[in-house]
Amino acid sequence: MRAIPKLSLKQRTYAQQKAFWGFMYVLPWLVGFVFFFFIPLLSSIRYSFSNIEANEDGMIIEFIGWANYVEALTVNTSFNRILVESIVNMVVNVPLIVIFSLFIAVLLNQKFIGRSIARSIFFLPVILASGIIMTLESSSLIQAVNEQNAGSGMINALSSFELEKMMLEAGVSDTIVNYLTGAVDRIYEIVSQSGVQILIFLAGIQTISPQLYEASKMEGATGYESFWKITFPMVSPLILVNVIYTIIDSFSRNAMTDLIRETGFAKFNFGLSSAMAWVYFLAIAVILLVCSYVVSRRVFYHE
Repeated sequence: MRAIPKLSLKQRTYAQQKAFWGFMYVLPWLVGFVFFFFIPLLSSIRYSFSNIEANEDGMIIEFIGWANYVEALTVNTSFNRILVESIVNMVVNVPLIVIFSLFIAVLLNQKFIGRSIARSIFFLPVILASGIIMTLESSSLIQAVNEQNAGSGMINALSSFELEKMMLEAGVSDTIVNYLTGAVDRIYEIVSQSGVQILIFLAGIQTISPQLYEASKMEGATGYESFWKITFPMVSPLILVNVIYTIIDSFSRNAMTDLIRETGFAKFNFGLSSAMAWVYFLAIAVILLVCSYVVSRRVFYHE
């Protein structure tokens, strides 16, 4: 039998080159998953069905079936409440963060004096929320941040009260009023979690060909029409990316993760903590699948 000659990278088709470089791009993550994540993942599944005791001889793992899951869902008084609150906060925050990020990205894409400084200001909360700075134990810094948040919370409460009063007098639905006033109360949280999304949208907007806008302007299209007919469809794949990223980001640091960490490393109940983590993971997975399916049906891919 004749041996099939191996093709060099230059001799491969464009689709084959894309597949090759795509695999090379995810290879570091794949290696890290296999060597650093897969074994702890299997261990957490085992722990969730076990009772774990630690003594001078090591860890004693006893299989107890679904008892940890039953305790998390029926006995533990905080788990269900915090889980529902986390999901509700995600449902409220994700649309606000994505819409705000797209709006700010469109504004920052315009040409004006100090554009680079404005972009840095909106990305600054991402740097300040990084792990190193968040773990600083400087009492003066923490106190200053808390005082600032308390002051901004009081101002937001007064502003949302006036906004609620005006909209109710105008005959706006109670559901819409509550959602909009909730958005005003969450403005600090929304701005602080929008830095990466703004950067992604801004990069996507800058890849849109200026010829499309020039052609629409020659046809008499307004800026409003150009946004909905050109900008929004062209960045719709990035809307899907930002929705998924924002959902994962909102679930990665909240009261639920604090409860799981406290149960495992403060109360040393690793079995119950693992069961909570897996219930939480399954809830996130279901939400991601539903959101990805719904949003992807509306995504426009420009060939």
